[in-house]
Amino acid sequence: MSDDTFAAYPTKDLPLWTRIRHYLREPFAEFLGTMILILFGDGVVAQVVLSENTKGEYQSISWCWGIGVMFGVYCSGGISGGHLNPAVTLANCIYRGFPWWKLPIYTAAQMLGAFCGSLIVYGNYLNAINMFEGYGIRSVTGPTATAGIFCTYPAEFMTRTGMVFSEIIASSILMIGIYAINDENNIPAGDLAPIALFFLIFGIGAAFGWETGYAINPARDFGPRLASFAVGYSSEVFSAGGYYFWIPIVAPCIGCAFGGFLYDFLVYTGAESPINMKYMGFARVRHVIHPHDEKGDEEEGVEYRHNPDTLAGRVHGHRHHEILDLNDVVPVDHHRQTQSMPAVPQMPKPSPLQQGDAPPKMHTSPSAQHVERVNDQEK
Repeated sequence: MSDDTFAAYPTKDLPLWTRIRHYLREPFAEFLGTMILILFGDGVVAQVVLSENTKGEYQSISWCWGIGVMFGVYCSGGISGGHLNPAVTLANCIYRGFPWWKLPIYTAAQMLGAFCGSLIVYGNYLNAINMFEGYGIRSVTGPTATAGIFCTYPAEFMTRTGMVFSEIIASSILMIGIYAINDENNIPAGDLAPIALFFLIFGIGAAFGWETGYAINPARDFGPRLASFAVGYSSEVFSAGGYYFWIPIVAPCIGCAFGGFLYDFLVYTGAESPINMKYMGFARVRHVIHPHDEKGDEEEGVEYRHNPDTLAGRVHGHRHHEILDLNDVVPVDHHRQTQSMPAVPQMPKPSPLQQGDAPPKMHTSPSAQHVERVNDQEK
């Protein structure tokens, strides 16, 4: 049901579940999209591992993770934006004005979607796992380990620094690709964005997937890790690889934040990015210190870019119509009052039309009035 329908009918006349869904569509969409992502991703890993590469191989994994992202975005993109990744949501909060209060809600929905998706995969391949490992045996490491079906574990030769670096690189590429695909001033993919994301994920997996399993997504890794622990895998799911579990949570957030910064710093010209605001968005700190300053961050960015005295103004002045719609920009109030500078009272200027449509009456000086009286007496 569209938002227009909600606007046309009173909410109280709608069914209870329709009303609930109206307010929770975005987290529901993130939950569903992330669950679909995990169904394809963990599903293909299970098939490759349990069949001992007879029903697929490494590139099958790269293909299916890309397909999972594509269909996950198709299910959620028009409703929630199709983040499917807490690190992507974090980057959007930093660089695209996404509300910070939605970050924990999206993250919870994504984690829960990944958790449920991995449980479905486990239930589907339960008999195959029992055949592969032995009934009731659930191992994290070793030749018959199956914990890697659900979450990522690093290669044995990897150092701690190498693990972090690998995830940061892959996550940075992910965020640069996402922003490039959606940049209206570049070559936007438009309705083909999910397909472009498919090739992006496939490329990352094919180029950077061997060393750490390219989690590039805290929800994709931690949700299934919790699920594997819940179904009987030991606490080694957290301690394996030198307690590797925290790296797929932290490193993708760092990588996506860095990738978003790199793209905005070098390429992006949109008004919502703090990179394009005055002092690169650090004016927000001033706004926290002086909350009564009515000038917002977006106005800071617009004023800075369209001021001919600044470098950004000279660069953007000849194509500002391609950067933003000036009809949507609130004019900057240059006479605003702040806490640090008290307002100086100003006398109102009389309007020349206060007496109606007639022009204002001209006043003569005292000397001119004296000359007029002398002339009258001579007459």
